Formats: sequence, structure tokens, C-alpha cells
Amino acid sequence: PGALELTGRLLDGQGEPVVDGMIEVWDAVGGRWGRSGTHPEGQNSFVVAKPEAEDGRAPRLDVFVFARGLLRHQLTRVYFPDEPEANAADPVLSVLGERERQTLVARQQGASLLFDITMQGDSATVFFAH
Repeated sequence: PGALELTGRLLDGQGEPVVDGMIEVWDAVGGRWGRSGTHPEGQNSFVVAKPEAEDGRAPRLDVFVFARGLLRHQLTRVYFPDEPEANAADPVLSVLGERERQTLVARQQGASLLFDITMQGDSATVFFAH
């Protein structure tokens, strides 16, 4: 009950798929995680449960990106589109500009959530130091 399909693509700075990457999603509150290799068009897919919100923070999943050419994995986050009030009050999302915020909030696509990750360029996903 409450399971969601989270799909997306891993893209390089030119918008080309990264076909040999790996994505991990973590629920830092509940301790659950999953891993997906990328497929021929850079696709990855998970079945997730929306995590509980931490004090003053919107529900989110931490996302680690592993790919050839990265000396260290990259950390980003995925927030949920059906949490507009929590997202607006989240201390991380609230300090970002609109373009940056949009790279961290999944998009509803039918019954699924879509979350593409772009590694570089004008539409790059926001990454965090870790």
C-alpha cells in the first residue's frame, strides 16, 4: 500500500543518456534503499514508499549517482510533487531559485513519478556536498 513507481533518466551535459550509470535512492528516515543500473536510454526505475517528513522538512529521498568518469559519487534529492506546502517550507528548497527547485521535485506522470537527473550544463540537477 502506498507504493509509488519512480522512473527517470540519467543524462550527461549534452542531454545524452548515460547508459552505464547506477542510481541509488535512500529513505534516510526509514532506512530503506534501492539501486538501479541505467538502461540503454539512461532509464532507471524504482518502487518506493514516500518517506516520513523530518521536523520542518519536506518528505524526500536522497539520490546517489555513480557513473564512469566520476571520481566520487554525486548526491542529490528527489522531493514529491504532491507536497507543495511542505516543499515551500523546506529549508533547502526555500533558498533555491525556481530553476534549481524544479530539478529536485519529481513530476507526476500518470500514476508514476518522473525524475530525470542531468549531470552538467544549463539544466543540470542540483547536487549537494557530502
